[in-house]
Amino acid sequence: MRAIYFEDGKIDFVERDKPQLDEGEALLKVQLAGICNTDIELHKGYYGFAGVPGHEFVAEVEECPDRPELVGKRVVADINCPVGPYVGDRRHAAVRTVIGIVNHDGAFAEYLKVPAENLYVVADGVEDRAAVFAEPLAAGLEVSQQIHVTGDMRVMVLGDGKLGLLTALALKLYNPHVLLVGKHEDKLAIAAEQGVKTHCINDPEELTALAADWDKFDLVVEATGSEQGINYALDFVRPEGTVVAKTTSHLPSSINLAKLVVDEISIVGSRCGDIGLALNVLEQGMIDVSGLIEAEFDFTDFKQAFELAMSKGAKKVLVRM
Repeated sequence: MRAIYFEDGKIDFVERDKPQLDEGEALLKVQLAGICNTDIELHKGYYGFAGVPGHEFVAEVEECPDRPELVGKRVVADINCPVGPYVGDRRHAAVRTVIGIVNHDGAFAEYLKVPAENLYVVADGVEDRAAVFAEPLAAGLEVSQQIHVTGDMRVMVLGDGKLGLLTALALKLYNPHVLLVGKHEDKLAIAAEQGVKTHCINDPEELTALAADWDKFDLVVEATGSEQGINYALDFVRPEGTVVAKTTSHLPSSINLAKLVVDEISIVGSRCGDIGLALNVLEQGMIDVSGLIEAEFDFTDFKQAFELAMSKGAKKVLVRM
C-alpha cells in the first residue's frame, strides 16, 4: 500500500505492507484525512517523530474479526490506543500509542489498523467532509467537559486557527457570550456567522494593551499555536479564573509563575475529547464545519496539500484517498 512517511523534516511516499491485525483490531481503508497543526509540528520535529502521520480521518472497515458487524461501515476513531490492560479513560492509559503521533502508523496511508473498541460509526446523514472533523471537534468540546461552563461566564478563546474556531463554536453551545480573538478577518467571520462574538487584531503585541483595557474573563482558552500564547492568556483571566491550554508546540513555553500564584489562577491542560459527542453534534447540525475547509487534494498530491496546510492562515486541508 502507499503511505506518507515523515523523517528529519522530509516527506516521502513509501510502499508498505498492508497492516496485519492483532487481537481486537480492525483494518480500515482510509477514505478522507485532514491535515492538522499537530502533523505540521511533527514534521518540524515535535516528539522526534519518524513514521506515518495522520490522525483525523474517515475510513471504511474492511476487516474486524471481533466486531464483524462493523465491516463495511464508515467510521472515525479515538486516536489513543492502550497497550495491554488498563483501567479508566483510555485517553490516559499509562501505556498507550497514539495514531499517527506516538508509535502507531497513521491515516496518511491507504490502510491503517485501529483497536475495534476505538471505533465510532458515522451516521448516514453526516458526510465525509464533516465527519473528518470529529477528532478536532471532540478536542474543542473537551473544554466544556472539563470546566463547568455557565451562560453568565465571560469566556474568551485566544487564537483563530482551526482548533480555536472549533473550540469557540463548541463553547457557544454552552455560553452565548463567547469571544474569539484572532488575526484573520475571514476566519473570524466563520465563527461570527454562527453567533460567536469576535475581535480582530493585527499583531499579538496588541493583546497587552487590550488586556489592560478590557474587563477580565472567567475562562480563557489558549489556542494560539504559539509558545507565547499562555502568557497572553494569563493577562486576560481574572484572579481565581481558569486558563485552558490547547497549544502543543515543539518549542518550550515560559510561564509568569508569580502572576499564576498571586492571582490564584488555575491552568487546565486540554487535549483529546469524546468522539461520540462530536459525532452527535455534527449529526444534529449544531455546528457547521464546512466553512473551515480550505481545499481538498488527491492523495497523490499530498506534498502540495501539506505545503498549503503549512501556509500562514490556512484552514483545514483535506486529502482524499
